[in-house]
Amino acid sequence: MPMWNPWRGCQKYSEGCRYCYIHKGNSKRGIDTGIIVRTDNFDAPIKENKSGGYKIKSGQTVYLCFSSDFLIEQADNWRAECWAMIKARPDLHFLFLTKRIDRFMNCIPEDWGDGYDNVTVGCTVENKRQADYRLQIFSDLPIKHKNIICQPLIEKIDIEQYLKVVELVVVGGESDKNARPLDYDWVLDIREQCRRQGVRFRFRQCGTHFIKDQKQYTLPVSKLCAQARKADIDL
Repeated sequence: MPMWNPWRGCQKYSEGCRYCYIHKGNSKRGIDTGIIVRTDNFDAPIKENKSGGYKIKSGQTVYLCFSSDFLIEQADNWRAECWAMIKARPDLHFLFLTKRIDRFMNCIPEDWGDGYDNVTVGCTVENKRQADYRLQIFSDLPIKHKNIICQPLIEKIDIEQYLKVVELVVVGGESDKNARPLDYDWVLDIREQCRRQGVRFRFRQCGTHFIKDQKQYTLPVSKLCAQARKADIDL
């Protein structure tokens, strides 16, 4: 699972960012997350090994900008170089998630057209307000591969009207000692919406505070993904 983080740093943007793992991790290391800087790994997709081949081998999905947001304003001057590298590697598939989907049309290359074949965009939503706002925009954007990421999910949401153009929906809870609880009924409700529309569904992780059958449980962060897999509800 190749990771490509061309820049580091992000800024909290909406309610889903309250207990962001990036900010927590950087704080422990004494890094100011609010400062966005290019990384030494900026040109990762086109880096070559000693024999002249690409270090990132063909056929892989590259997880792009998972320590920031690919559409963040502070990276506007660098993004064109990233698009050029993405275009230069049609043998790779690039996936990025964003809470800033309303900036998308201002951030694409001139030759984007109806989208690059090798790019998937995941629009992140955490509550009804952001789902209604972001997904209405997302549905109309020229993107060939679209995912909806409901993580951290902090309240029940209805996204069914936006699923016709989506390939995958991912749901997950919040991980923090002060995390807002995830109710399993919310997860099952989104799963049912996906089932009706024939869309793939993945339950990625429980929340630290997890409600099931009206009982609240506190789970260790290390077990959140494993517990979600045990539910065995992916479509």
